Amino acid sequence: MNMQATSVVAPPPPKSLTEMQLPVIMMRDILLKTMFRKNVSEVSEIAKAICLPRQVTQDLVDMGREQRLIEATGTLNANSGGEMGYQLTDAGKSRALDALAQSEYFGAMPVPLDVYREQVKRQSIRNIQITREQLTNAMGHLVLPDSLLDHLGPAVGAGRSILMYGPPGNGKSSISNGIRDAMGDKVFVPRAIEYSGQVITVYDPIVHSKAEEEEDNPNSLRRRATFDSRYVKCDRPTVITGGELSLSMLDLVYNPTARTYQAPLQLKSTGGIFIVDDLGRQAEPPQALVNRWIVPLEESKDILALQSGEKFEVPFDTLVIFSTNFHPNEIFDQAALRRIFFKIKIDGPDQEGFLKIFAMVARKKGMELDEAALVHLLKVKYPTIKNVYANYQPVFLIDQMIAICDFEGIPYKMSPDLIDRAWANMFVKDEKIVK
Repeated sequence: MNMQATSVVAPPPPKSLTEMQLPVIMMRDILLKTMFRKNVSEVSEIAKAICLPRQVTQDLVDMGREQRLIEATGTLNANSGGEMGYQLTDAGKSRALDALAQSEYFGAMPVPLDVYREQVKRQSIRNIQITREQLTNAMGHLVLPDSLLDHLGPAVGAGRSILMYGPPGNGKSSISNGIRDAMGDKVFVPRAIEYSGQVITVYDPIVHSKAEEEEDNPNSLRRRATFDSRYVKCDRPTVITGGELSLSMLDLVYNPTARTYQAPLQLKSTGGIFIVDDLGRQAEPPQALVNRWIVPLEESKDILALQSGEKFEVPFDTLVIFSTNFHPNEIFDQAALRRIFFKIKIDGPDQEGFLKIFAMVARKKGMELDEAALVHLLKVKYPTIKNVYANYQPVFLIDQMIAICDFEGIPYKMSPDLIDRAWANMFVKDEKIVK
């Protein structure tokens, strides 16, 4: 199955209040709160605000009218197709305020957790298969040996956990981002989900990249299929964390003022990638982080808890990528390593690979190469560090030389002197500071 040729099945719009599978009182209260907070009065406006089809919204408004919480205000420009207007009655305003006191959430109707589970299955990260060509194209800005792609391809295609380790500065973070770029299809992210009467917001514009909306061709007899607007069509999400990651960030976030919940990072990354960069630099020990994910990694489900202490299961459908500069045996026991499905070592380039990267970066940044300068770099400088090459070094050295050229007002042309000055900034001498 070619990943980019595969389209995820979109969630269909609900056709009735029964299909919503939400408590009727919750739907009614969200309607009242939304009308109160957003001051919307026409069904078309209300439908857009609560992300429901117009007919379902009308049914909800009619229910509010039957309970004397909503009243009609008549039509404006009725002879030109104006809509009926609605407003909250005094009883409706009172109920809206009572509901807001219980939860400030208003707007898009949430998706029941059980319904969301089914959508997660339809767009699972494990449903995709990535080809060598797709992965190579996504990594086009990197110089990688074919042997590394031999390991990365099956790891990404399996949608299982990956541990990338090796010396610093060799592109582990860039490779993680390349994996993200290789996933070219879209998924549907709920604006919010509901469990046990509680609303948990999921869609986060910081994490989720909304897909561009396709416009209907006015000359076509077929119209683009619509989907449940309680979801947002997005690129497969990517959550990147580093040294700031803590165990508390993997729990539901409760807002005591609004009395609502926000999904933890791993739930926001559902259907996509969760990158834990610089593993071993967090305040929490790496073993503790992996222990937290033992059940999710093995059983594809996570356990979260409400403020009341009630625990419940949510889908865990994300490709977790751990990236570290430490050797795995230094930070994990064997039981933890067994639960990480793929372990891939990322080494620095050999001299040939280094020169390829160096030439590519120089060409991109407009730095003219010089044979004498390169010989000086390879024969004089690198022997001082035992000819240990790293992927970050070409960018670092060339950026340093460009900065020097800009300061001195000279052309971007490499020279042994520029190499020496740039090299001096790449390492810090091991010396004692006299205080």
